[in-house]
Amino acid sequence: MSLLSRPLRWPTWRESGLAAFLAASLLVSAQLQAKDTKQLASGLETVALSALPREAQTTHRLILAGGPFPHGKDGTVFGNRERILPSKARGYYHEYTVTTPGARNRGARRLVCGGKPPSTPDVCYYTADHYASFKQVAP
Repeated sequence: MSLLSRPLRWPTWRESGLAAFLAASLLVSAQLQAKDTKQLASGLETVALSALPREAQTTHRLILAGGPFPHGKDGTVFGNRERILPSKARGYYHEYTVTTPGARNRGARRLVCGGKPPSTPDVCYYTADHYASFKQVAP
């Protein structure tokens, strides 16, 4: 059978290099998404301490005073498992309960502060939704 007598056909997507193109596109897309996630962790929205609920301001004053804290879990190490806050060595962040009026338990509001000693934090973050999101507290 000669070259001219064979029927013409379109190349398959594998033969055309489309598979390699798609694989490379997916890889680049995944790398860009990972880069965006890191940028989000370091670029959190800020909120003035005076704009936080009164209970958060009270908790912040207790942190600066070194306590006493109303909840046994206050001052414990915050693990940053959500990886929303900037990455630091374990033991850098500590969490504190922000009382929620009407809640029968600790509620969802917290201040997470970083620094050593904890009574002179370098930075504090506020969450109203139990670590799903944070805002950096501006003094």
